This record gives sequence, C-alpha cells and structure tokens, in this order.
Amino acid sequence: MKKIVVFFLSVYVSAPVLLFLFPWILGHAIFAHWFRAPFGVNLSRPELVLNHTCNFYLDTEEGISVGVWHTLPSSQWEAAHGQTSTQWFRDALGDGRPVIIFLHGNGGTRAAEHRVGLVKKLSGAGFHVFSLDYRGFGDSSGDPSEAGVTQDALYLFQWVKQHSRGSAVSFWGQSLGTGVATNAAVALQKQGSAADAVVLQAPYTKIGEIVELDKLAKPYILLPGFKSLIRNIMEKIEVEFANDKNLETLTSPLLILHAMDDNVVPYSMGKELYEISLRARGLTVSTEVELVSYSAELGYNHRDIYLDPNLTDVVTNFLNKVAKY
Repeated sequence: MKKIVVFFLSVYVSAPVLLFLFPWILGHAIFAHWFRAPFGVNLSRPELVLNHTCNFYLDTEEGISVGVWHTLPSSQWEAAHGQTSTQWFRDALGDGRPVIIFLHGNGGTRAAEHRVGLVKKLSGAGFHVFSLDYRGFGDSSGDPSEAGVTQDALYLFQWVKQHSRGSAVSFWGQSLGTGVATNAAVALQKQGSAADAVVLQAPYTKIGEIVELDKLAKPYILLPGFKSLIRNIMEKIEVEFANDKNLETLTSPLLILHAMDDNVVPYSMGKELYEISLRARGLTVSTEVELVSYSAELGYNHRDIYLDPNLTDVVTNFLNKVAKY
C-alpha cells in the first residue's frame, strides 16, 4: 500500500516539475497544433468538404507559409462553377461584398466540422470568408507563438485589404482565436488602420486563466506555488493573449457571442469582456458593442454556436448597423 501511495505521489509531483524543466510543453498544450484533425483531409482540395472555395498559401514572413481557404459569398456561387484558378478567386474578391477573416481555436485544422459549418453559413449570408491555419497548424509551416500567429492574421488582413478594393473586412475569432483577433485589431490601430468590426465567439479574459481552469490543472490548483509556476512559464514562453487588456483600447465595433453552457471558457468571461469594452468607451450601452448570450438549454456549449438558425441575421444586422457610424 505504501508503495502505491508513493508511486501516485511521485506522478502527482512530477507534472509541475516537468513543466518547470520543459516550459515548451505548456505552449504545445495551449496551441495543440500537433492535433491535426480531421485526419485524412487534403487541405489543398477544400472542395472535398466546402464548395465555392479556393486554397492558397501566403508567406507571412521569411520561412513561414500558411494555408488559407477563400470561400465565396452566395452571390458568386453560380459564377464560380468550374473555376479553380486562384487568380479568378482573387479577382472575385473585388466585388464589394464584406469579408470575414476567421481565426479558429486551438487544435485541428480549417477543415474541422464546426469551422466548416460556420464558414458555410457566413458564405450563404453573402460574405467572403477567409479561413486561416496559423503557422504550425494544418499544412502551414513553422511553429506557433503568440507573436507569430498574430503576424499571420495581420498579414492576411493586409492582403485582403489590398485585393478587395475597399470592402469591409472584419475579424471573427473563436476560442483561442479571440486572442489572435484582438491582438491583430489593436496592432492595426497602432499602425493607423482598423478592422471594420471584431466578432468574438467564446472569448476568455486571459489564456492563462483558462489554463488554470483546465481539468488537467484542477488537481494542482491548491498546490502551493502552482499558479505562480503557470504564470512564470507563460511569461517565459511569451504567451498571454490578453483579451481584457486589448479591449481597453480596441475601438472597432465589437460583437461577443457566448453560450451560457460553455464548459471550456466560462460565460462569465464573455460578460466581463463586454463590460470592460463598455467602460473603456465611456458607455453603459452602445450600438457598437453587443453581447449575444445563448441559453444553456440550446446546448451550443463551446463551439456549436454556428448551429443557431438566426446566427447570420444577428451578425449581418450588427455589421450593417455599425457600418452606418
């Protein structure tokens, strides 16, 4: 019995020690880019899972190539029949229709079912949609870092702006991608530009707070010094994704979508971010800041808000409203 107790105690203590010795482990857990589901999907052939879509690659910096899908709005579906040329799709981007850059969460690729489901809805509602696999994800080269994935999003935004001839371009971040979206939007502001809107689906305050809530971390929360260890490692690997800090300066119109039964990112975080954004703008209510809450009875949880039959109306109405200001 004593040996069994010693064994489990050793296992328990070894996890924090391993994190301390190999901080990159935490980075790999946060990004989960090594999990490339759905397996067996050829990302260079999006037509296998998503119609009216072209695959291409962008060199976001030296030595980094990222995979992107461009899905056309419904107004272009008929014209796109039989078209495979990346140049044709690039020219189609100049039709004046609004654009959404979709920044997905951790793990998996741009071909994941819930991601494709969202893109189909947005495409059907009349948006050009660009789905990005950050560096290290899917068929993109390199390894992810907070600065790196933010650069990937910024580069894609600037590329879209260059080729879309004045269309409104918005970021849509989901889960981990919400931090990428707010990072990129704030960086654009510092450059004298701006995203036309930012949509945050299941956003957190800081990614470190989600790490502490993870089921693998729960057994250690009461262990003295564990929270400090996590924060120190986060600083060492330079990962923060601080949505709360970003929303204190973000000026782009903001739409937050959060399910009350989200078991990964608590709904309270989405509500807190909404309140931070209102305070930062000196408002108690605002047409440019909106929180849409989904009842737990709907069962949308962390990633299935795309199943809402009214989602595209919610998004389109919001974007049309803020476009008037």
